[in-house]
Amino acid sequence: MHIVQFIIGLIVVLALTQLVARDRKNIKIRSVIQLLVIEIALAFFLLNTSYGLAIVGSISSVFTKLMDFAGEGTKFAFGGIQNKDEFSFFLNVLMPIVFISVLIGILQHIRVLPVVIRAIGFVLSKISGMGKIESFNAISSMMVGQSENFIAYKNIIHTFDEKRMYTLAATAMSTVSMSIVGSYMQMIEPRFVVTALVLNLFSTFVVLSLINPYDSALGEDELISSDAHRVSFFEMLGEYILTGFKIAVIVAAMLVGFIALIACVNFIFTAIFGINFQTMLGYVFWPFAWLMGVPAHEALTASSIMATKLVTNEFVAMLELKNQAAHLSNYTRGVLSIFLVSFANFSSIGIIAGAVKGLDEERGNMVSRFGLKLVYGSSLVSILSALIAGLVLATY
Repeated sequence: MHIVQFIIGLIVVLALTQLVARDRKNIKIRSVIQLLVIEIALAFFLLNTSYGLAIVGSISSVFTKLMDFAGEGTKFAFGGIQNKDEFSFFLNVLMPIVFISVLIGILQHIRVLPVVIRAIGFVLSKISGMGKIESFNAISSMMVGQSENFIAYKNIIHTFDEKRMYTLAATAMSTVSMSIVGSYMQMIEPRFVVTALVLNLFSTFVVLSLINPYDSALGEDELISSDAHRVSFFEMLGEYILTGFKIAVIVAAMLVGFIALIACVNFIFTAIFGINFQTMLGYVFWPFAWLMGVPAHEALTASSIMATKLVTNEFVAMLELKNQAAHLSNYTRGVLSIFLVSFANFSSIGIIAGAVKGLDEERGNMVSRFGLKLVYGSSLVSILSALIAGLVLATY
């Protein structure tokens, strides 16, 4: 039965891409099939083989250790106000972003990260059939962040047309920054976070190949600019420490605003309609939860969490999943975890558009214009990744 649901779900996702697709005649069917086969194979390897589980476990252990190191700094600065009997989201989940940001800065400064990004991007470009800039952007977004990665194109971004800008913005929205991966692992199982990072890369290329196909101009792929601005090691440390702290504070502020707003809207909807807003939105996502193989009695809860991610952000949804975890099966927690690991939500439109506008106002306005299409495509990426993960999770 689950295989049937997966096939139907895959057909539905592919069909939904065509509702907003442009230039369908340029769709490379062979590349799409190739990406799907590789993605399914990777999902099986990471979630259902001893070697894959060992790799995922090792990566998870590294981040667990990094969280311990980050905790030492947090304890020194805020130990006096930590309540030992309660979990502090800001101190335990968000403050480690500062330390991870520093590590990324060091790898960037010693030129290790750019080499890794270009190498993986080159391999991805061969597999996906997309240009080097597009593949570079997918890895760069994951390594340095959805807004920071656009700095690499500051000298050439004015040459990008609407198709390329959509692809770059969509890859930034469909992946997540390594600086907050450790924070996700505080709320959902680390193995699902690691798996989602890999699956989202391939799901992004599948969806973009169907929604926004185009051929890269000859020679244009070699135009990725290098950052000529070089600072000292300790200047870099200061910059990345402050950047990490700003991210933590921004996420905290968004959580305060969104959670308060959702609570207010839920109260109003319950008073007027007898049903809260999240549950109402959950009915919209219910068919997708069912296609993912979520049991019928858990589908509404799961779909409400999915809807929460769309209208708020992944942190709010992960907190909701954590609160509901005791009432959900292992399978449902797994596919939901995969679905939640991305930046696909309405607030990301402003973040990405703002980052681009800081480099080129016209391109920033361009991103704003197709903002809803960005969220639409990126949500399909999350659904596709969850469908493929569900196919594997159902086998053991």
